Amino acid sequence: MLGRIRLLAAPLVLLFLAAPGPAHAADTAAAAVAAETADDRVVRDEVVLTLGTDGVLHAKEIITYDFGTGGNGFERVFSTRIHHDEKRDRAFEVDDLQAAQPYTAKVVEEDDRTLVKVSGPQASGPQIITLDYDVVGSILPLPQGQELRWTAVGGWRVPVGEAAVSLETGVMIRNVNCFAGELSSVIGCSEFSTRMKRRQAVYGQENMLPDEYLTVIAGLPPETTSGRPSYIERKTLATSFAFNAVTGGALGALLLLLLGGFGLLYFLRGRDGRADSGVRVPLTAAGDGQAGFEPPDGVRPGQIGTLIDEQADVIDVTASIIDLAVRGYLLVEEEEGKSDWALRKLDRPVNDLHPYEQILYDGLFLMGERVKLSQLGGTFSVKLGQVRTALYEDVVKQGWFARRPDAVRSRWTVAGYLVTTLSAAGTIALAVLTNYALVGLAALAFGLALVFFGKHMPAKTGKGSTVLAHTLGFRDYLRRGEATEVPERQRIALFSRYLPYAVVFDVVEPWARTVEDAGVQGGDNLYWYEGPAEWDLAKFADSMRAFTFALSGALAQSRPYVGK
Repeated sequence: MLGRIRLLAAPLVLLFLAAPGPAHAADTAAAAVAAETADDRVVRDEVVLTLGTDGVLHAKEIITYDFGTGGNGFERVFSTRIHHDEKRDRAFEVDDLQAAQPYTAKVVEEDDRTLVKVSGPQASGPQIITLDYDVVGSILPLPQGQELRWTAVGGWRVPVGEAAVSLETGVMIRNVNCFAGELSSVIGCSEFSTRMKRRQAVYGQENMLPDEYLTVIAGLPPETTSGRPSYIERKTLATSFAFNAVTGGALGALLLLLLGGFGLLYFLRGRDGRADSGVRVPLTAAGDGQAGFEPPDGVRPGQIGTLIDEQADVIDVTASIIDLAVRGYLLVEEEEGKSDWALRKLDRPVNDLHPYEQILYDGLFLMGERVKLSQLGGTFSVKLGQVRTALYEDVVKQGWFARRPDAVRSRWTVAGYLVTTLSAAGTIALAVLTNYALVGLAALAFGLALVFFGKHMPAKTGKGSTVLAHTLGFRDYLRRGEATEVPERQRIALFSRYLPYAVVFDVVEPWARTVEDAGVQGGDNLYWYEGPAEWDLAKFADSMRAFTFALSGALAQSRPYVGK
């Protein structure tokens, strides 16, 4: 028994060793089939075609199949899809296929072919098998007539000794042609002619190799049949995104619906409230009677920064630290020749600090009552996140926003990314399965719009818009840098008082012009900033520009996450 198993396994082992490798799995399978049918061949494949007035081509195929030493079946492949033009393939259909007894046939439809599996009793040597079937789609209308085309013989895994095809049309055939070889072959077959007063066409080819075909063609008079060809649009990137009446209408309607809905949501939820026109903007009288803007009463620089761009970012925290120094809660010390500064905690009650300021103040001095900016990066990350959270909560508490701006922005952005992801997946599915991928692009565009415009969705209340209007006027005053009428000593105090706001507005450079010519010697007369030896107030503007840059950099290094 064991010997028999080894005997049966030996050919399989040899076949495996002779295989070209796993990268050629299809070739290996074909080689296996060829090995199994090494002795098989088609002695003769004769096909008799009869054309009906409805364009259906009835075929009677008489196959003389040589099973060699023995076999009980074979496979026959019909090519049912051929190239027609850049966008379409021409399709044929094989219907009602039956095999004469004692054989049976099983039909398997595939993308571009119809596979027929014929099985019957075990036999050896030549056997005759008859197949009957109909072919739909063989007729193609032409300007001066009709053309009949059908791949009548082929798709065999074994050689074909002789192929013969006859065509009965019932009308006078104008011309005939045929091709033999691969499906795309333009090489003529060995025989093609007409008989019976041009009412019958005959075609022939000898010694066909496996997977070769014989395609027959006949030119017919106009309206010979009512048959029409069937086409299948080829799936390409261009056809998937084709613009037509369906996709154009759907695209326009969907874009109108989505963008209109987005606009309505922005109108209802993302638009700032109207400012109170009755609120007067405080003014301060200058020495010559001119007027200048002051910051809104009690509004801190960090709050203004969050109000303007609806984000509590590093620059808002930087301005808040400078504001704490100006208000006497800490002292800024510039170190000699080291391009570094130290923050020293001052002994002063902190009961008037806002919650975010208290968190900021405590976080700065976690390591002691004096900290250098160069040491701030690794110790302040957790506190920085808490300060930003407290700032968002503060602007809601002030009544400037109905909801936290960061939460609103995140909600819309996440929704945008979700819609974008789902739309991208839907577009791919539509591109693969249909020609309506443009509809998916409309939803994709809406998702990207949500991502892009999500940052604009936080909406200020009417009170917030009023404060903002005042704030923008104050920013214009700082940008002009006009304080020449203020005495030098008072000018330094004015510069210090408004400097945190200038940091928030990014107008430090023009605002620094107010003290460029102050020229007062001695750095000890500033209560919140101490310069090194040989430092005087003439260098104050340059020092503050450098300090602001260094402080923002130190805070950015400690930032717990990217994004605003």
